[in-house]
Amino acid sequence: MANEAVIIELGPNGGKPQRFTVANGTAITKGCLLQLSGDYTASASSGSGDVFAGIAAADKEASDGATEIAAYTEGIFDITNSAGAEITLGNIVTISGANFIRSAVAGDLLTGAVVGKALEAASTSEVIRVDIGAKG
Repeated sequence: MANEAVIIELGPNGGKPQRFTVANGTAITKGCLLQLSGDYTASASSGSGDVFAGIAAADKEASDGATEIAAYTEGIFDITNSAGAEITLGNIVTISGANFIRSAVAGDLLTGAVVGKALEAASTSEVIRVDIGAKG
């Protein structure tokens, strides 16, 4: 993968990690934006508007026998803006493909696709700080 999120600050809850089920045959890189792909099951983000689960706290090797992964659900991370649109300071952001974000639209708020709040403005493909878990 590429463009993984980078930890800036995890805060007093240590990033509030949560464990999710993952497929044994799946490889996930630390810092990967994870989507909910089933009942308390996570996989690597892939599409625009995926339902955000968290950010992978560790690497997971394919076919290593592990079927769980911890994901950070709070904290401040550097995350890459997608190509094609700017993000305004303070915008709520959502997943926009594999390890990319974009400004959220109304439907994203209803489906739980919110990643967090942009703490910086972003031009196309720029890396910015995002407060994950912040909803407003």
